[in-house]
Amino acid sequence: MITLKINVMAIDKAKLFNAQSGAVYLDCIMIETPNNEYNDYMIVQSISKEEREAGVKGAILGNAKVYKPKGETVAQAAPEQPKSDDLPF
Repeated sequence: MITLKINVMAIDKAKLFNAQSGAVYLDCIMIETPNNEYNDYMIVQSISKEEREAGVKGAILGNAKVYKPKGETVAQAAPEQPKSDDLPF
């Protein structure tokens, strides 16, 4: 489970857009903050490629934290097995 805290007052309202359904959306990015002892991600408002190239930074809207249920462990991925050349795929 990931919990988010967003400061809606920091949203650049010009970046909101309407979907065909009439719903209003905002694109955001979660940036990992591995050295932060309190949160796992920083939530930033998305910007266009042109804005990024011009050095503009998206507004920081809040943070996110990953919570694992008690007793749950993160399963480690099994090592990838090398493919044999005699397989038909």
